[in-house]
Amino acid sequence: MNKSDTYLSIEELLSIPAISDLHMSEDGQHVAFVKNTADWEENRYRDSIVIYEKDKGECTPFTEGTSPLCSPDSKRLAYLSTGDGGTKNQIFVESIDGDGRIQVTDEKEGIIQFKWDPSGKGFYYVAPSPESEEIMKRREQYGDFHHVGKEYRKDCLWYVELIGQVPYQLTDDEDFHIQEFDVSADGEKVVFMATPSPDGEDGQNRELYLLERPSGEWRKLSGDKVVGGSVCFSPQATKICYMASIREKDYYKTHIMDSTLEIYDLTSGERIQPLLDFDHAVVPIRWTAKGILMMWQDKTNYRIGLLSKDGELDILEGKSDGCMMEASITGDGNHLAYFRAAPNETFEVYADGEKITNENGLLEGKLTSNREVISWSSSDGLEIEGILTTPKDVDWNKKHPLLVFIHGGPDWASFPIHSSCFNEKYPVESFIEKGFIVLEPNYRGSSGYGNDFLKANYRNLGIGDYEDVIAGVDALVDRGIADQDRVGVMGWSQGGFISAFCSIYSDRFKAASVGGGISNWITNYVNTDLPSFIRMHVGDTPWNDPEIYAKASPMTYIQSACTPTLIQHGEKDARVPIPNAYELYKGLRDMGVETELVVFDGMGYSSDKPGIHRAIMEQNLSWFLRWLVN
Repeated sequence: MNKSDTYLSIEELLSIPAISDLHMSEDGQHVAFVKNTADWEENRYRDSIVIYEKDKGECTPFTEGTSPLCSPDSKRLAYLSTGDGGTKNQIFVESIDGDGRIQVTDEKEGIIQFKWDPSGKGFYYVAPSPESEEIMKRREQYGDFHHVGKEYRKDCLWYVELIGQVPYQLTDDEDFHIQEFDVSADGEKVVFMATPSPDGEDGQNRELYLLERPSGEWRKLSGDKVVGGSVCFSPQATKICYMASIREKDYYKTHIMDSTLEIYDLTSGERIQPLLDFDHAVVPIRWTAKGILMMWQDKTNYRIGLLSKDGELDILEGKSDGCMMEASITGDGNHLAYFRAAPNETFEVYADGEKITNENGLLEGKLTSNREVISWSSSDGLEIEGILTTPKDVDWNKKHPLLVFIHGGPDWASFPIHSSCFNEKYPVESFIEKGFIVLEPNYRGSSGYGNDFLKANYRNLGIGDYEDVIAGVDALVDRGIADQDRVGVMGWSQGGFISAFCSIYSDRFKAASVGGGISNWITNYVNTDLPSFIRMHVGDTPWNDPEIYAKASPMTYIQSACTPTLIQHGEKDARVPIPNAYELYKGLRDMGVETELVVFDGMGYSSDKPGIHRAIMEQNLSWFLRWLVN
C-alpha cells in the first residue's frame, strides 16, 4: 500500500503541531509563535518558540518556551521558560539574533503572565503571592491541611527591572486575585481585572481597577456590569475597553455570552457600548492608532476586525470561510499577524496577508477526510448546524455506520477544519478510514450563533440536547447515507454528558463513549470546582429545584439503559470530578449493560503526555469497531 493510499495514523494525528502564542514585533519585521509538538521518546509535549524574519522570508526555531513577546524597540525577545533544570516558568530575555540570554525572575511558584514595560526597562508580571508565615509554621507543627473557602494563594501583580532584577509587589494579595492587565503606552497607568479570590465561584465578581504609577494608588472602575475577557488601553491612555455583561439575579444572564464591548472614558467616567446591535461576543485584542482590533465567532468561522473611532467595524482577512484563532497587531495598526485554518486544513501563520508557514505540508501524500457544514431542524423547529465528515470519495448511495462526535462547552462549537486541530481524544481520520462517517452537531447552547441560540438550552439540558442530536441522526438516515442500526455517540466533558444522556435516554445508539462526562448533576454540583456553571444553565440550586436536576441527569433514566458504554475519565478532573464516572459505571453494571471504565491516573481534563492521548484514541477506535463494525 502506498503512503498516499492511507490516512494519518493515530500517532501521526497527534504529531501535528499545535501553534499558539502569536506576537508581531512593533516594527513589523518579526513574528514569534509557539509550536507544541509530541516527543514520543520522552512521552511529553514540547513547546518551541519560532521566529519569522521578514527580510529573510523564513521561519527559524529560536528556543524552548512559551508566551514570546518582542520588546518595544523590536530588538529583544522575552518569553517564559523553565530554563535549565527548573520546574517553574520564569521570564527570560535575549536578543532577536539569539545572543545574551538572561533570566529575569526567580519566582518560587513561577510566572503566570507578563508584559514589557513600554520603556523596555522591565516587566510587569503576575505570580502567586508568597506563602504566609502562619501557614508555614502550621505545616511544621501539624502537617498539611487547609480551610476550604478561606485560605488562598492569590495571583498578584509585580514589577521587576532588567537592571537590578529586584521584583516588588504592586497589588495587595489581601484584596485582589489578578486575572488580566494592561499597561498604558506612557507607563503611567495599569488597568487590571481581578476577583476577590481564585475560587471559580468568584468569576461573577470580577471588577476592573486602575493603578496609578508611581504613586501606587488605585481605584475601581467597573460599575453595575460583570467584566470579563481581555482589557486594553487606548493609545493616549484616556480610555479603556473590555467585555461586559449585565449583572442580574438570574445566574444565566451574568454569563459572558450576553457580553458586549464596553469603552470607559477615564476623564469623564462615561461608559459606552459601541456594538449594541452586534449579536456575538467579541474579544478586544489591542487598541491601535487605527482602531480596536477584536475577534468574534461567526457560526463555524472566526473573524477579526477593526472598530474605528466612528463606530464602523471593518472585517480584516476573514471575509471568506475559515477559523482565525489568534491575532497580533502593531500599535500603529499597519502590521497584522494571525492564525488561520481554511476548511479541511490545519492552522497556518499569516503575516501582513502572506502565509509564512506550511503546516499543511504534513498532510501531503496522505488521504484526508472531507468536512462540510450541514443543517437540519430540531423537534421544536430550531435550526441546527453541524459538521459532517466523510471520505472525499464517499458513496452517497450507500449506508455507512455513523458516529456522532459531540463537542464540549457547551459554549463552544465544531468547525470544518482538520479534525486534529481541537481534538486529541477521538481519531476521526481513523474512523473515516474504517468506513464510518462522523457528525459533529453544534447543538443549542453552542457559541457563534447569537445570544438566543446560546440561551436555548437554559433549563433544557439533556433532553433539548438529545432532540438536536437525534434530529441530525434522522436527517442523515433519511438521506440514505447513515445506517440507523449502526449509530454510536461520543464526546468529552459537556460532550460526554450529552453522550451519556443520549445513550441512556434512548435505544437508538448501539455504542457510546463517555469522556469526562456528567452523569448526575447533583453529584457534579457538590463536587465540581464551579457549581455556578450549573446554576447558570438550570437557574437554581439542587436544594431549591431538585426536579430540574433530575430531569437533566442521565442517571434518572438508568433503568432503561441498554447501550454498551466505554467510560474514560481523568482522575484529577476538577470541573467534572470522577464520582460522575463511578456512578455511571456502577449504574450500568447493575442494569446488566456492558461497560468499561478507564481512569487516567493524575489526569485532569486532559493530559500532558501524548502517550495518554494515544491510549484514549486507540480505546475509542477499538470500542466502536467492536460494536458497530466487527
